[in-house]
Amino acid sequence: MVTRPAFSPVFTLCAALGLAAARAGAQTPGPEGTPMDDVPARQASEEGEPAARPKTRESQLRTMAPRLHHAPPAVTEAHEDLLIEAEIVHPEQVRRALLVYRTAADATFREVEFRRGLEHYVAAIPADHVRWPWIAYLIEIERLDGSKLPIFATRAEPHRVEVPEDLMDVRERALFERLSGRRSVVSASGEYVSFGHSETDEIDSLTGTRRPIEVADNYYRLEASYTYRPLRLITEFSLKIGVLRGHSPVPVEEGDRQNSDDRFKVGLNYGAPTVRIHLADIWHLEGEFLTSVTEVGFSVGAGGAVLVGDPYGSKLTLGFESIQVFGTRFYSKMDIRGPARLTVAPMIELTNMPHAKSYGLRLLGEVTLDAGRGFGVGLRGGYQARLATSGGPTGGATLSYTF
Repeated sequence: MVTRPAFSPVFTLCAALGLAAARAGAQTPGPEGTPMDDVPARQASEEGEPAARPKTRESQLRTMAPRLHHAPPAVTEAHEDLLIEAEIVHPEQVRRALLVYRTAADATFREVEFRRGLEHYVAAIPADHVRWPWIAYLIEIERLDGSKLPIFATRAEPHRVEVPEDLMDVRERALFERLSGRRSVVSASGEYVSFGHSETDEIDSLTGTRRPIEVADNYYRLEASYTYRPLRLITEFSLKIGVLRGHSPVPVEEGDRQNSDDRFKVGLNYGAPTVRIHLADIWHLEGEFLTSVTEVGFSVGAGGAVLVGDPYGSKLTLGFESIQVFGTRFYSKMDIRGPARLTVAPMIELTNMPHAKSYGLRLLGEVTLDAGRGFGVGLRGGYQARLATSGGPTGGATLSYTF
C-alpha cells in the first residue's frame, strides 16, 4: 500500500505565494527590459477590448498637415481694399497660400498671394475690383510638391461677400444708363463773328499825336474737341484745340508808330484742357487752362464756370475765360431742354476779344438737335457790337458724335 505524503498548512501557503510571485514576474520587466507599452495591450486583450496601436509615420504627418484659420467677412465697403487675414498652422509645409477671387461682373478668377504681416498672413483684393453687388473668394494652399489644396471654400462654391452700392455708384449708373452707355464725345465747330466797325487809335506819323479811327472788327474760329465722361467726382474732362483768325481794333502801344493794316490782323492757335467736378446733384464746377500762340508770341490763360441744374439737361452756366494779350470774356448760358430732342440755349457774352480796345456785348442763341445714334447737330446765331452805332451778325455750326 502506497502512502501519500500529507500536505501541511505551511506548505500549502508557500505554494500559493510562489504561484502569485510567478504571475507577478510575468508582468514585471525582465533582464531584457520588456516594454511597458505591452502591458495595457495585454490587459485590454484579456478583458476583450481592442488594443491601442502605437502612432505610425502616416498619422504623424496627418497631424502636421497645414491648416488655416480666418474669419470670413460677410459685408465690405465698395471701392476699398478688402483685407483677408489668416493664421497658417505648420507653414513649413506650405509653399504659398493664395487668395482666389472673382467679381460679379467677371467670372475670371484672380489670385493674390498671402504675405507675412505683423501678426498674421494678409492678402488684399484691390479696391478697383471691390464693386457692387458682391465679390467672391476662396483660399488655396500650394503644398511643397506643387499640388494645390482648397482649404476654405472652392472655385465651384466660393464664399460671397456683399458689397453695398454707395451713392456715387448709384449716380454713375443712372447717368450711364441715361446717356445710353456713351461716355466719349468728339465734336467739331466753326463760327464767324462780326462786330461791324469798332474804334481804336492811330498815331500821326508826323506829329506823333493820337487820333481815333474805326476799323473792321471780325474773326472766324475753328475748333475740335474730345470729351470723356467718368461720371463720378470728375464728371467730365476734355481737350479742345482750335485756331482763330481775324481783323480787330488792336490798341496802339506807346512808342508804336506802325499804322499799316498788318497791325490789325489777329490770330490765335490754342489748346485747352478742361475738367468738370461734381459738387452736388445740381452744382458742378468747371476749370480750364489755356495755352496759346498769338501774333505777338506765346500766351497762357485760364477759365472757369459754375453749372447749376441738370448737367445733361436744363441748366444755367456762368463763366469766364481770359488769355494774355488776346482778351477776356464773361458769359452766361441757359440750356432749356425741349421736346423732340431739342435744346435751346440763349447766351449773353461780354468780351474784348480779340485784342480790342473796349468791351462789346454779344446776344446769341443756340439750338441743338439730338439726331439719334449718337449724332448731334447745333446751330448758333446772334448779334454783337462794341459801338451803339455799329454791329454785326454771328453764324456757326457744331457737329458731334457720342460713343
